[in-house]
Amino acid sequence: MTGITCVFLFLLLAISSYIAHARPNAFGDILRLPSEADAVGTRWAVLIAGSSGYWNYRHQADICHAYQLLRKGGLKEENIIVFMYDDIAFDEENPRPGVIINSPHGDDVYNGVPKDYTGEDVTVNNFFAAILANKTALTGGSGKVVDSGPNDHIFIYYTDHGGPGVLGMPTNPYLYANDLIDVLKKKHASGTYKSLVFYLEACESGSIFEGLLPGDLNIYATTASNAEESSWGTYCPGEYPSPPPEYETCLGDLYSIAWMEDSDIHNLRTETVHQQYQLVKQRTANDNSGYGSHVMQYGDVGLSKENLFLYMGTNPANDNYTFVEENSLRPPTKAVNQRDADLVHFWAKYRKAPEGSPRKTEAQKQVVEAMSHRMHVDNTIKLIGKLLFGIDKGPEVLNTVRAAGQPLVDDWDCLKAMVRKFETHCGSLSQYGMKHMRSFANICNAGIQAGQMNEASAQACVSIPSGSWSSLHKGFSA
Repeated sequence: MTGITCVFLFLLLAISSYIAHARPNAFGDILRLPSEADAVGTRWAVLIAGSSGYWNYRHQADICHAYQLLRKGGLKEENIIVFMYDDIAFDEENPRPGVIINSPHGDDVYNGVPKDYTGEDVTVNNFFAAILANKTALTGGSGKVVDSGPNDHIFIYYTDHGGPGVLGMPTNPYLYANDLIDVLKKKHASGTYKSLVFYLEACESGSIFEGLLPGDLNIYATTASNAEESSWGTYCPGEYPSPPPEYETCLGDLYSIAWMEDSDIHNLRTETVHQQYQLVKQRTANDNSGYGSHVMQYGDVGLSKENLFLYMGTNPANDNYTFVEENSLRPPTKAVNQRDADLVHFWAKYRKAPEGSPRKTEAQKQVVEAMSHRMHVDNTIKLIGKLLFGIDKGPEVLNTVRAAGQPLVDDWDCLKAMVRKFETHCGSLSQYGMKHMRSFANICNAGIQAGQMNEASAQACVSIPSGSWSSLHKGFSA
């Protein structure tokens, strides 16, 4: 061994010893690896589809797409919690068994998606328990929770039907805005995240945060619609672009497709949450064509200055993509109101089924039952309004919209009690009936007591309809 070699080995050992015993980060600026330079704490994600049934295909397709997007972005499976009923991929109506697509020419997004909480385990209770990392409160499922720390970033994405102040679930009860806000406040009080971003796809989704989400929780929320309007399905039969001809259902939701297709192609290290919000807002508004909604933002809007990378990671394949303000992803020629997507499916099924076939008979029955349920709910609630407030004043009270910045209702327990009184006598509201939640809120805001609502509901509904849409076999939605 030469003298030079000995000196080199001595120096190497000395440096190694110094590093091993040096104070933490003594050489941080010199020896930090490239992968450590952008360390942001652990990224966590909760993805939830709040519906079931093949006519709601798009919600589970959205969630599966979001999962693939986050995995490509570098999030670990152990840090992504997936809630979906999981009845779509192998439904007899699915033309590609075991495959779910989220766009007309899209790849399978179902493969590899974990089955954390499926079927009857997709509940409000489990959703809240997962967010709060309360394992003892879980019932069923994988047991996976957001076990986050103070430097971590959380992304929550929910897609389903909704109504003023409420979000649908495939099980009962539904998810009410005040309960969600309480859970987010508890999560903040626990000190177990640095920032949280919430993307919400549902009709009247702005009402979930309007006047309810404080600006000091380090939470930024964006919604598909404001507090008074529907959100929209897309890639539906009859649209352009339309799904492959064998599909008789919408493949995605307009707001959801907008943020995910944007994330699919951009370098999320350089695109901010606000930049995505602006692009999604433009695409979802659909040039004010009548097929679109107003994307909103709530909470700590300052968080939107941060890069999406903090929450979604980024696909290395997009590293060289330069962000362009102009939206290259154009909206479809038209879209389908979320509440009518089931009818679109039933009608497409009926239209394509051979004359005289059992399939055509079944589709016809589905259309009739769905329409009968809608008429029952609409007419009954109008009648209850007239019984409570008089023929002339009833419609005015039920349809009153509070000023922006005010929550839907002052007493959420009253709202839930009114829903229960209605459903006891008149049957389930179901996904369509959620549109009337503002009427129940206004009944509470007007000072009506539970006994009065019970009496009016009993007068309006002599019996509970027997159709599947009106059944209470799942329990009350409140």
